Amino acid sequence: MVASTADTVAPAKPLAGLEWTLALPLTAFFAVFFVTPLLLLVVVSLFADSEMTRFGLDQYAKFFGDAFNWKVLGSTLFLGVKVTVLTLLFGYPLAWLYTRSGPRMQSALILVVILPLLTSVVVRTFAWVVILGRDGIVNNLLLTLGLAETPLRLLYTENGLVAALVQVQMPLMVLPLITTLTRLDPNLLDASSALGAGPWRTFFKVTLPLSLPGIVAGCLLTYAASVTAFITQSLVGGGQLLFMPQYIYQQTITLHNWPFAAAISMVFMVSVLGVVMLLNLLGRASKGYIHA
Repeated sequence: MVASTADTVAPAKPLAGLEWTLALPLTAFFAVFFVTPLLLLVVVSLFADSEMTRFGLDQYAKFFGDAFNWKVLGSTLFLGVKVTVLTLLFGYPLAWLYTRSGPRMQSALILVVILPLLTSVVVRTFAWVVILGRDGIVNNLLLTLGLAETPLRLLYTENGLVAALVQVQMPLMVLPLITTLTRLDPNLLDASSALGAGPWRTFFKVTLPLSLPGIVAGCLLTYAASVTAFITQSLVGGGQLLFMPQYIYQQTITLHNWPFAAAISMVFMVSVLGVVMLLNLLGRASKGYIHA
């Protein structure tokens, strides 16, 4: 029996512009609250004087012509590297333990991981001020155990700041790793063992390469968050350490030099975006390595 014409007619396609219509609210929100402030920042950075009376590239020349500015930028970017590396070293075993644990243990581990996200960053930072202080928990423990004769200077040091940032940013590293490791096929690990590979060889040849996308995602989030962590850098680092977020704050609030602060912000943003692009390239290379 020949099908009727009504049965052979293809279903009507949605209007061509419907997708764009649905995206208009988000596009407008993005334009008003991100693109517009960014353009204003670029315009302000192009003023040659602090009174904003004439245009020029003087602010950028001032930044790149001073070695002090390069030092602050370099120390900020390197701070993010140290925090990211330590967060990965501590976070990967925690994520791996999560995938090898039972339901109850997994619930306890995920609570430990996300607990920092449930607490205000100000509260967490002040907790580290108490922990690292001269009369804090760490110094009292060292003195009690006889490992130190006098209280150590832990607060307002870069090592103390790195420790605080590692704890604060740990969820940003662990959660992507957990997502990636839980998706690994356990048959691959069994096949590796059946072929005679030991646990470490299986880890380096199978588990680690397949978890590279999660590593890259965690490193990207951790790095971007740690170099811009103004509150933690200010409270734990104090006035002894100067990084780009505090430098920008100093130029705007203390010196009221808005054009120079805008130029610093643009240089800092481009530098961080450069690191993010490198991590994205590494992520693409890792996907190619996995599919090879």
